[in-house]
Amino acid sequence: MRTEHALPAPEPPLGRIAITAEAVAQIVGQTALECYGVVGMAGRGARVVRLLGRERPTQGVKVVETPHGLAIGLDVVVEYGLNLAEIASALRSRVAYEVERLTGLKAVAVEVKISDARRSA
Repeated sequence: MRTEHALPAPEPPLGRIAITAEAVAQIVGQTALECYGVVGMAGRGARVVRLLGRERPTQGVKVVETPHGLAIGLDVVVEYGLNLAEIASALRSRVAYEVERLTGLKAVAVEVKISDARRSA
Protein backbone atom coordinates (compact mmCIF):
# COMPACT_ATOMS: atom_id res chain seq x y z
CA MET A 1 0.00 0.00 0.00
CA ARG A 2 1.40 3.35 -0.97
CA THR A 3 -0.06 6.72 -0.07
CA GLU A 4 1.23 10.24 -0.45
CA HIS A 5 -0.22 11.71 2.73
CA ALA A 6 1.12 11.30 6.23
CA LEU A 7 -0.90 10.05 9.18
CA PRO A 8 -1.34 12.51 12.05
CA ALA A 9 0.78 11.68 15.08
CA PRO A 10 0.43 13.10 18.58
CA GLU A 11 1.59 16.72 18.56
CA PRO A 12 4.73 17.31 20.64
CA PRO A 13 5.31 20.79 22.10
CA LEU A 14 8.31 21.54 19.81
CA GLY A 15 6.87 20.71 16.39
CA ARG A 16 4.93 18.37 14.16
CA ILE A 17 5.64 14.70 13.46
CA ALA A 18 4.27 12.97 10.36
CA ILE A 19 4.21 9.17 10.06
CA THR A 20 3.48 7.74 6.62
CA ALA A 21 1.20 4.79 6.04
CA GLU A 22 4.22 3.01 4.50
CA ALA A 23 6.12 3.37 7.79
CA VAL A 24 3.19 1.91 9.71
CA ALA A 25 2.96 -0.92 7.15
CA GLN A 26 6.65 -1.71 7.76
CA ILE A 27 6.00 -1.97 11.51
CA VAL A 28 2.96 -4.17 10.91
CA GLY A 29 4.79 -6.47 8.48
CA GLN A 30 7.86 -6.89 10.66
CA THR A 31 5.72 -7.54 13.74
CA ALA A 32 3.61 -10.11 11.88
CA LEU A 33 6.71 -11.98 10.69
CA GLU A 34 7.95 -12.20 14.29
CA CYS A 35 4.72 -13.82 15.51
CA TYR A 36 4.60 -17.54 16.25
CA GLY A 37 3.04 -19.56 13.46
CA VAL A 38 3.38 -16.92 10.73
CA VAL A 39 5.42 -18.28 7.82
CA GLY A 40 5.21 -15.15 5.66
CA MET A 41 3.06 -12.49 4.11
CA ALA A 42 0.68 -13.44 1.31
CA GLY A 43 0.59 -11.77 -2.07
CA ARG A 44 -2.26 -12.25 -4.49
CA GLY A 45 -1.66 -13.48 -8.02
CA ALA A 46 -4.08 -14.87 -10.54
CA ARG A 47 -6.01 -17.21 -8.22
CA VAL A 48 -2.73 -18.24 -6.58
CA VAL A 49 -1.43 -17.27 -3.16
CA ARG A 50 2.26 -16.43 -3.27
CA LEU A 51 4.38 -16.72 -0.15
CA LEU A 52 6.36 -13.49 0.03
CA GLY A 53 8.37 -14.34 3.10
CA ARG A 54 10.59 -11.84 4.83
CA GLU A 55 11.94 -9.87 1.89
CA ARG A 56 8.78 -7.78 1.38
CA PRO A 57 7.01 -7.37 4.74
CA THR A 58 4.65 -4.61 3.56
CA GLN A 59 3.06 -6.83 0.89
CA GLY A 60 -0.22 -8.12 2.22
CA VAL A 61 -0.54 -5.16 4.62
CA LYS A 62 -3.15 -2.43 4.27
CA VAL A 63 -3.26 0.63 6.53
CA VAL A 64 -6.26 2.97 6.37
CA GLU A 65 -6.71 6.13 8.42
CA THR A 66 -10.17 6.48 10.00
CA PRO A 67 -11.55 9.30 12.16
CA HIS A 68 -10.99 7.13 15.25
CA GLY A 69 -7.55 5.71 14.43
CA LEU A 70 -5.95 3.20 12.09
CA ALA A 71 -7.66 0.23 10.47
CA ILE A 72 -5.08 -2.41 9.61
CA GLY A 73 -5.49 -5.43 7.36
CA LEU A 74 -3.03 -8.35 7.12
CA ASP A 75 -2.91 -11.19 4.63
CA VAL A 76 -0.66 -13.96 6.00
CA VAL A 77 0.46 -17.54 5.43
CA VAL A 78 0.68 -19.67 8.57
CA GLU A 79 2.34 -22.93 9.51
CA TYR A 80 0.21 -26.00 8.87
CA GLY A 81 -1.10 -27.87 11.90
CA LEU A 82 -1.36 -24.93 14.30
CA ASN A 83 -4.55 -23.46 15.75
CA LEU A 84 -5.54 -20.73 13.29
CA ALA A 85 -7.77 -18.87 15.73
CA GLU A 86 -4.97 -18.61 18.28
CA ILE A 87 -2.49 -17.39 15.68
CA ALA A 88 -4.92 -14.75 14.42
CA SER A 89 -5.77 -13.58 17.95
CA ALA A 90 -2.12 -13.29 18.96
CA LEU A 91 -1.32 -11.51 15.71
CA ARG A 92 -4.11 -8.95 16.21
CA SER A 93 -3.02 -8.20 19.76
CA ARG A 94 0.68 -7.95 18.97
CA VAL A 95 0.22 -5.75 15.89
CA ALA A 96 -2.11 -3.34 17.71
CA TYR A 97 0.28 -3.14 20.67
CA GLU A 98 3.41 -2.54 18.57
CA VAL A 99 1.78 0.08 16.32
CA GLU A 100 0.54 2.01 19.35
CA ARG A 101 3.85 1.61 21.21
CA LEU A 102 6.06 2.66 18.31
CA THR A 103 3.92 5.42 16.75
CA GLY A 104 1.49 6.63 19.40
CA LEU A 105 -1.34 6.05 16.90
CA LYS A 106 -4.38 4.02 17.97
CA ALA A 107 -5.12 0.82 16.05
CA VAL A 108 -8.92 0.61 16.16
CA ALA A 109 -9.17 -2.50 13.96
CA VAL A 110 -6.74 -5.24 12.99
CA GLU A 111 -8.22 -7.67 10.45
CA VAL A 112 -6.26 -10.88 9.85
CA LYS A 113 -6.81 -12.91 6.70
CA ILE A 114 -5.13 -16.32 6.64
CA SER A 115 -4.65 -17.12 2.95
CA ASP A 116 -2.79 -20.40 3.23
CA ALA A 117 -1.27 -22.95 5.60
CA ARG A 118 2.11 -24.41 4.69
CA ARG A 119 4.23 -27.14 6.22
CA SER A 120 7.57 -25.88 7.44
CA ALA A 121 10.63 -27.33 5.75
